[in-house]
Amino acid sequence: MTTIQAMGQRAKEVSVDLRKLTTQQKNQALLAIAEDLLAHTREILQANEQDLLLAQENGMSPVMQDRLRLTAQRVQDMAQGARQVAGLDDPVGRVLDGKTLPNGLRMQKVAVPMGVVGMIFESRPNVTVDAACLCLKSGNCCLLRGGKEALRSNQALAGIMRRAVERTGLPADCIQLLEDTSREGAREMMRLNGYLDVLIPRGGAGLIRSVVENATVPVIETGTGNCHVYVDASADLDMAVQIIFNAKTSRPSVCNAAETLLVHRDVAEAFLPMAQQALAEKHVELRGCPRTMEILGRHVIPATEADYATEFLDYILAVRVVDSLDEAIKHVNTYSTGHSECIVTNDYTASERFTQEVDAAAVYVNASTRFTDGGEFGLGAEIGISTQKLHARGPMGLRELTTTKYMIFGQGQVR
Repeated sequence: MTTIQAMGQRAKEVSVDLRKLTTQQKNQALLAIAEDLLAHTREILQANEQDLLLAQENGMSPVMQDRLRLTAQRVQDMAQGARQVAGLDDPVGRVLDGKTLPNGLRMQKVAVPMGVVGMIFESRPNVTVDAACLCLKSGNCCLLRGGKEALRSNQALAGIMRRAVERTGLPADCIQLLEDTSREGAREMMRLNGYLDVLIPRGGAGLIRSVVENATVPVIETGTGNCHVYVDASADLDMAVQIIFNAKTSRPSVCNAAETLLVHRDVAEAFLPMAQQALAEKHVELRGCPRTMEILGRHVIPATEADYATEFLDYILAVRVVDSLDEAIKHVNTYSTGHSECIVTNDYTASERFTQEVDAAAVYVNASTRFTDGGEFGLGAEIGISTQKLHARGPMGLRELTTTKYMIFGQGQVR
């Protein structure tokens, strides 16, 4: 038996115990995690500093280094996230439906843990804590595999959390970190049939594609965000500038950042210079269509067709002038990854059409795409943002980490 198989077997065994935990037991463990993260902030930051030094030596871009970087404030945010999850309603045991059948059988449909949740992710160490806390509160064991660039940070975080839950009487192996960051190790994890109940990839398009193509265990596809902001003919242009500036520049390395700006031709000449001036503060590179280039001249470079299909995760924005709402919707549905899309408009009919016809997990009217987040949606932390349509769609919180069980009570009925 390989190391990964042994971890999967242990997780499967421990998952039986986790199903029986009370809400109080789970909350005590989560509060212990929060307490210990804060108590060991220095240890966490020292490990993260080692990861950052290696990342710089290996030429990681500054934007991607920001995804990797931990600060005292970010450690505090992780601890607060654990506390928030502790304060949320327990998703396990909810009776979702119930009725008495004509034959007298009493039937209930109840929310139960999935069992063992695997996660393969990149760069962001906070995902280690978010995933562990959400799995714990939903009664699941977790088997986590982060990227090699964050290995030392993840080792520190996982070690602290394992000791914290063990201190409250829970098995440490309800949280396990796979330290083999090789491709072979990832592929073996993708094929842990009999141990993993579901596998969730969280990262770039390449990672997600690899998991979807190679996994033999059930997969929930998450993450890739080619998000659009469309400025309609009736838009408040000052509002539109604020929205695109926030959606593109507040944190360009995350999946809910805008990657393409679409502008109706009727407002393009007025709006594009306003947007360019604002985005120039963050040195955003604009890649535009011919009409965009006519308006902005030297401030924009020619866009290729591939640019409109790219999740840049950087200070780069593709721009296109469109003739109509129909063209905007068609563009979005052609290039979108189904994550988050926005229309800026004062036209009620246009907003209704956009929200109904655009196919995405989250569709905004007059608000930044950056709000697509479990915390912002009131879910506490999130384990990822599902861009598929089966089981879960959008930010995945506690309820999305449960499945259902039918419980049927009789008095000797036979068929």
